[in-house]
Amino acid sequence: MSTARSEIPERIAAWYATGHRDLPWRRAGFPAWGILISEFMLQQTPVARAIPRLEEWLARWPTPADLASVPPGEAVRAWGRLGYPRRALALHAAATAITERHGNLVPSDVDALLALPGVGPYTARAVAAFAHGVRTPVVDVNTRRVLARAVEGRGEPGPAQTRRELALMESLLPEDPERARLVNAGTMELGQTVCTARAPRCDACPIAGLCAWRAAGYPEYVGPSTPKQKRYEGSDRQVRGLILRELRASDTAVPASAVDAVWPDAVQRERALAGLLRDGLVTGDAERGYELPVA
Repeated sequence: MSTARSEIPERIAAWYATGHRDLPWRRAGFPAWGILISEFMLQQTPVARAIPRLEEWLARWPTPADLASVPPGEAVRAWGRLGYPRRALALHAAATAITERHGNLVPSDVDALLALPGVGPYTARAVAAFAHGVRTPVVDVNTRRVLARAVEGRGEPGPAQTRRELALMESLLPEDPERARLVNAGTMELGQTVCTARAPRCDACPIAGLCAWRAAGYPEYVGPSTPKQKRYEGSDRQVRGLILRELRASDTAVPASAVDAVWPDAVQRERALAGLLRDGLVTGDAERGYELPVA
């Protein structure tokens, strides 16, 4: 490892240790269960929108067993408008698995976490590292951008290469688990607040003098692009959300006529409804009406 590259993790750790955003899951004593919930919520939702919902969930379901004891539809109802509500079903299933397999305690082992419903490589490592202090690389989109620029000299990370990027982050982690946690958290924070995608603030960056991209004169990125998310307005996602909003507002089955009223395009509405039924987010039929899942 070059001298410049070897200095990067310690500078990031020192920068993060001196101050960072005050987020609930970073506070001392925050429960592992709360960290797991936060990671589910933050997968597709901005921090500012996730925090109030996280606090509501922890107040209502302070342990996995508390969530597992209610019907999965209650998780979907409580998910509100965070988007991608399949995450709520997966979190309910994960709570059930934790209750049944792990004595109501969120496991610390990455493989055990990966075996939980809805938990992928990033979430498993984030929970292991931040909830349990395990030395393991944590790589999100912000981490990927910092690695691409500071270590590899590229302006953008391009499409994810999970195995390679985990290995690269692993090579930067100090052996001490606590310092490794600071590097993981600090690299994510750096990408989120300083080394941003559109307007990086190199004047405020603790590793500006070590950045390979900056040293190369900020060469334009010419590699493959990461696919952009499709527009929400007018999409099937919007129609799915409108149907779920109608069902969340009712404690009984909603008649088909009420579902029909949420969107004028019958073909798109039926397609969205069929997707919700297939995903297990809605149960019922046109004769009985539709409701959130009860089992």
